[in-house]
Amino acid sequence: MIDGQPLACFQPFIDTATGRIAGIEALGRLRQPDGQLASVGPLFADPRTPAAALRKLDRMIRDNALSRLKDAPEDWFLSLNMSPRWMTRLKPGQALPSLRQLERHGIDPRRIVFEITEFSGDTERLSEVVRRYREVGARIAIDDFGAGYSQLDRVLALQPDILKLDMRLFQAAARGGPSSEVVKALALMAEKTGCWIIAEGVETEAELDFALECGSRYVQGYLFARAEPYFFDADAFVNRFAELREHYVSRKVDERARLMTLRKQLVTLMGHLQTWASANAPVTELPHFVDSPWLLRFYQCDRQGTQLTPNHEWRDNAWQTDPSYLGHNWSWRPYFYHLLAEGWDERRLILSSTYRDATSNQYCLTAGQFFDNGNRLLLIDVDAAVL
Repeated sequence: MIDGQPLACFQPFIDTATGRIAGIEALGRLRQPDGQLASVGPLFADPRTPAAALRKLDRMIRDNALSRLKDAPEDWFLSLNMSPRWMTRLKPGQALPSLRQLERHGIDPRRIVFEITEFSGDTERLSEVVRRYREVGARIAIDDFGAGYSQLDRVLALQPDILKLDMRLFQAAARGGPSSEVVKALALMAEKTGCWIIAEGVETEAELDFALECGSRYVQGYLFARAEPYFFDADAFVNRFAELREHYVSRKVDERARLMTLRKQLVTLMGHLQTWASANAPVTELPHFVDSPWLLRFYQCDRQGTQLTPNHEWRDNAWQTDPSYLGHNWSWRPYFYHLLAEGWDERRLILSSTYRDATSNQYCLTAGQFFDNGNRLLLIDVDAAVL
């Protein structure tokens, strides 16, 4: 059933701080009689493959990877995929086969990352095995983070050093939409728990940009290299990465420039609207802001965050009013207490970060400024697509 010679191929992890290779992941392959390499993935996914044969194959591939690590730079780490199904079948106190392999090859465990795959296995037993890995200095990673809710419990139980974002979720998030915010939230959670993030499946420049935006420490994917049976030079991708990073920074600078332009436009718009509001003029005297197509709505609140006026929106070539939010209090929203903290004394315009609006389901920003001797606050919601 297992046809071919087992061996490890190595896909590099690129350090986003240097562009150098920081480590490698061992991925199983079978060398066919014609010399072609085939992934062992289908065998592990096929329920007809005997478990004993899979365990033997897994250890042969791991043994092959460890035997060749001596030829890699000494500062590289090696990531080894570990199945919880087999790890949790070990008896308490039983010698761990993977640690015996390290001893046999004279590998410093501090160079090893044990990458926990799948969602199976008893978490309590798994925690015990992980504890023993850590005792000898090895690090722990959780693969496919974000692919299942159960992993949140596993993260809390295992307290990994590294989280690898689920490739399908990551690639979908890089295209934008709600999954983008989910992945950014997962990355922020990882940062707050002291984990490093690895973005795998980085195949396009847009995906690299998103990985950098999520604060990934390492990136891995076809944009740089596929898994190969040999080691790349440590500096093989430095120039390429530097070029791509420069593109990313340039795009972020352009985005910031657009934000500054928007801020200037908002200052002008805010002045017009405050003049109108201070005069208690009717809606019919509102100007037509043809140069502000990004304007979603504006309204007024008191200093405590309670909405004093209807929402005013430009729709169907006319100003419309929506009184449904009168009396609602928005003081709990981040943009409001930022205004109180940063915009009160100087009465300057404060612009929020991007968020998804619950009313329109659009991504937007909110600009606010106190007027009328600080008694009223004018708020403008802006379509974030302008950025």
